[in-house]
Amino acid sequence: MSQLPPPTRTAPRAAQNGADQQFAFRPASKAGRKARLSIQGMSGSGKTWTGLSIAHGLSEGRKFAVIDTEKGAASLYAGHHGIQFDSCAMDRYDPRDLIKVLDSAAQAGYPTVFVDSLSHFWKGTDGTLDQVEKAKSKYGGNKFAGWKDGTPIQNGMVAAILDYPGHVVCSMRSYTEWVLENGKPQRVGMRPEQRKGIEYEFDLAVAMDLDNRLEVLKSRCPSLHRAVIDRPSGARDIAAPLLAWLASEPEAAPADTSEQ
Repeated sequence: MSQLPPPTRTAPRAAQNGADQQFAFRPASKAGRKARLSIQGMSGSGKTWTGLSIAHGLSEGRKFAVIDTEKGAASLYAGHHGIQFDSCAMDRYDPRDLIKVLDSAAQAGYPTVFVDSLSHFWKGTDGTLDQVEKAKSKYGGNKFAGWKDGTPIQNGMVAAILDYPGHVVCSMRSYTEWVLENGKPQRVGMRPEQRKGIEYEFDLAVAMDLDNRLEVLKSRCPSLHRAVIDRPSGARDIAAPLLAWLASEPEAAPADTSEQ
């Protein structure tokens, strides 16, 4: 397996005198861009199988990596429809450990990583919420102050996902969200078990229901915008249009004929 280029960590640049700073523009291009995709859904909605199928399609038949927090659920599908992958099982979910595993996957050259599921790194043992709980003792038991430690840990994990030199697919468990309106609880939809707004970090965010229906919640890929697909084939219905979009070149601007 060929080695992928190492992940590139983005860090804040040191402040410079405004007169010394130089900014460069270059033609916009998707060249080298890799897919970032999230799948959210309740248990039994089909997100593990769909995620595996998408990862298989993005990998174009090559073996990919699964980071497994779901007690081997993904491995039950090994070999199904020709899907082949290597699995790394985890039972503690410090986001900093996910960064290390992603680095190992990059060094091994996996074209795609499927994190099944990202929710554990939020609310599982040693996840971000646990890190905040542990940190509050440093601040006199103030849990809000504990986020001084928790937020950088969470942000570092998100950066590692975005910096991975191949494609990344992440599943997330979801739950029903309620709000109080005029003193009465009102159901406002489903949300993933992760930090609020994390789905906006991905190029494509989809939700699956218990009828195995996939709904695109957010897409940077025009052909998948607001798509609804019953019993999707992840490789055909999601990975293929994503790869085609990533490989497409910007349309050339029409020639200026105003002076002819």
